[in-house]
This record gives sequence, structure tokens and C-alpha cells, in this order.
Amino acid sequence: MSIRLKTIPTWVLLSLVSNGVLLLTVIFLLMRGESLPENSPANASVMTNMVELETHQLSEVDSTSTPPPQISPRHRWTYQEWVAQLEREAEAVAVNPPKRLTVLAGDSLSLWFPPDLLPTGRTWLNQGISGETSSGLLKRLKALDMTEPETVFIMIGINDLIRGIDDQTLLNNYREIVRDLRWVHPDTQIVVQSILPHSAEQATWEGRARLLAIPNSRIRQLNRELEAIAIAEGAFYLNLHPLFTDDRGNLRPELSTDGLHLNDRGYLVWNSGIQLFSQLKLSSR
Repeated sequence: MSIRLKTIPTWVLLSLVSNGVLLLTVIFLLMRGESLPENSPANASVMTNMVELETHQLSEVDSTSTPPPQISPRHRWTYQEWVAQLEREAEAVAVNPPKRLTVLAGDSLSLWFPPDLLPTGRTWLNQGISGETSSGLLKRLKALDMTEPETVFIMIGINDLIRGIDDQTLLNNYREIVRDLRWVHPDTQIVVQSILPHSAEQATWEGRARLLAIPNSRIRQLNRELEAIAIAEGAFYLNLHPLFTDDRGNLRPELSTDGLHLNDRGYLVWNSGIQLFSQLKLSSR
């Protein structure tokens, strides 16, 4: 069982401030929305330093791996059971609107985001479903129609690739997701997050063969297309990709449970990316 951290922002920010080079590099990436080349020494340096900072706080956890989340009855639900539950949760926040409502929309990567590792200062509504695709997310956006989110963070697409859905269909669905959210929530800050890479040959996920059929270079190209869509549709683009990659452009195994999903340290990296991006790009109401 992994050890959950109860307070994240203070030490993360202090650690980042204590390493000026790391902070400036991450800020540069988030402000410019650009990726370092996959073989760039700076890219490897940024990620190595971030992992070292997190390891300082996770020293009591096995440094080589983190076991996957425990499976509860809730996580054995069917897709339709999940959809129904998320609709009920969205309805609840629509009836009693919380301050700074922020939606995390996506697949299992969003679903498994530990609540105590999410950035503080926001009320989070997790709308992630394991195995979700871009078409599935598009269809269930109506559940958010009566809510009043300040921000919606979207990460979707890896399951489309695993299921063999072509790139153009994925991009078209993503464009429609952003347009739907913009139409219903004109004042909401919509953040398109880059699709994360996988660990390639080092992956141990049960669908490893399907991952190996998806070059990480393809994911990088899709992310460039997603950035263009975000800009064209008046959304923000958060490029998390370079924060998770090694010098070959693959997901760093030390941030993952199986080469596809994230462990606590991976979520801490995501947490840091969201916090810095929010401070630099987003406004609070």
C-alpha cells in the first residue's frame, strides 16, 4: 500500500523554488507550450530533478515501483454504472454550486488521480472513467450542462489509439468536446492537456502489445494537433508531455505502475504542472 501525502502544495513549491533551473525550465515549457526534443539533455534533466524532489517526500515508499490502486466495488462498475454515478455527482454540484468548481474530464488517468494529490484551493469534480474514449466523453458532456465550472481540465485519447481509432476521428471528437463546452459554458476556462506517452518496451501493462503498436512519435504529433485545436477554439493548452518523458521520449517508468498508468510520483508531477500552469495562465474568479 502506497503512502498518501496529505499536504502537497507547500513542499512542492518550496522544492521548485529551491531549484531555480528547474523552475525556469518548467515555466518556459508551460508558457511557450513547446516540447523539448525527445533526445534533449535539458528534457532529461528537468524530469530527473522533479523525480528527485518527489523522492525526498516519498522516501518511505518503494523507490522502484508503486503498487496499483486497490480495486474497490466502485471500480468494478460497468461503464453505464459509472456514467450514471458521474451524472449524479454532477447533478449534486449543480444543485449546490461550490466555490472554484474544477472538472477533471477523461479516462482512467483522471479517474485514479488521488484526491489528496490534487491541487488545493479548488473544488474538484472527477469525471474520469476507465477505458473512456473521445467519443464517449463527448456523449456524456451533457451531464455538466447545469454545473458552473470555473475550469475544465481535459485529458483523453490514449484509449482511442489502443482501440485502433484513427487520428482524424480522435481530433474531430476533441474539437467537438471543446466546442460543446465552450457553447454551454462560455465563461469557463477550458484546458486541453496533452496525451501522455507510454513506456514502450519497458511497459508491463496487460495490453503491452497494443501499446508497442502506438509509437510515441505519433502521440507527439497528435499533441501538436491538439495544441492547434485548443488555440483555434479559444481554449488553453497544457503541455504535460515533456514533464513525463525520458531522453527517448517515453514515459519514465519510475512515474508509472505499468508503463501506462501513473503512480503517486507521476501524479505529483501532474499536480505540479497544473499548479504552475494555473498561476501563469489561469485566473481565479
